[in-house]
Amino acid sequence: MTAARTAGSSTHRNSSDSILVRGFVYAMLLLVVAIVMVPFLWMLSTSLKDESRLFIYPPEWIPNPVRWGNYAEAWQALPFNRFLINTVFMTVLAMFAEILTAAIVAYGFARFRFPGRNVLFIILLSTMMLPGILTLIPKFVMWRSVDRIDTFTPLTVAAWFVWGPAFVFLLRQFFMTIPREIEEAAILDGANAVQVFWQIMLPLVKPALLAIGVLSFQANWNNFEGALIYLSTLEKYPLVLGLQFFGASLSRAAPQWHLMMAMATVMAAPILFLFFVAQRYFIEGLTIGAVKG
Repeated sequence: MTAARTAGSSTHRNSSDSILVRGFVYAMLLLVVAIVMVPFLWMLSTSLKDESRLFIYPPEWIPNPVRWGNYAEAWQALPFNRFLINTVFMTVLAMFAEILTAAIVAYGFARFRFPGRNVLFIILLSTMMLPGILTLIPKFVMWRSVDRIDTFTPLTVAAWFVWGPAFVFLLRQFFMTIPREIEEAAILDGANAVQVFWQIMLPLVKPALLAIGVLSFQANWNNFEGALIYLSTLEKYPLVLGLQFFGASLSRAAPQWHLMMAMATVMAAPILFLFFVAQRYFIEGLTIGAVKG
């Protein structure tokens, strides 16, 4: 009886400790989420305020009155319909190119044996330590030499030749977790290397493809630096450059923060929607390859 009571007391204590630990973990997660959400909620709040109430003290989290018209006013202030088309065009083309080229390169490193393979892979990964700002001038000079400045070419075609090393690493890890017997069986059935890659291997790494697709979409959707450097014609601007027109200028002493935040909210909406729709595959794609690799 004494032993049973002791075991029961120990089990109860362990259960209580487990509840306390989980409660602490959940509390810390909620705190982190709250900190992360503050900028987004402030952006949303500012986008619905009247311009005269932007800087009142104490700060007003719930706008009074709520001005939904800020969104229509911001959208009509500039040719944002054109900006949206440009943004979607550049983002989709660049994202597709980055996914496909990263998959091809990663499959080559994971499955094919050739001299210097490991050395080349290390060199590829080492480029992650190279600051992007160091390549800005060489790339600009290169595109200018072929008369491609103020065109979409540097922002779309370039993605076919510059794969993200992080994407290649992630996909390589995924490919290496797939048993070779699957490929061998397909080859015995008469499939060639291209058919094995396209019809068998790519569907098996779908979570990783979706993960890098989300990351690529986010990077190209918000590619302010590239658009600022290569584009100079208003009709070719993406949304991210259009936002800058709400800042201070010669004709306006102060930035129109309420309109800028309205358009920033509109720009953030597709990224948030894409993440929530694909979050299961996104998290799986970022973890499985690393755990099994």
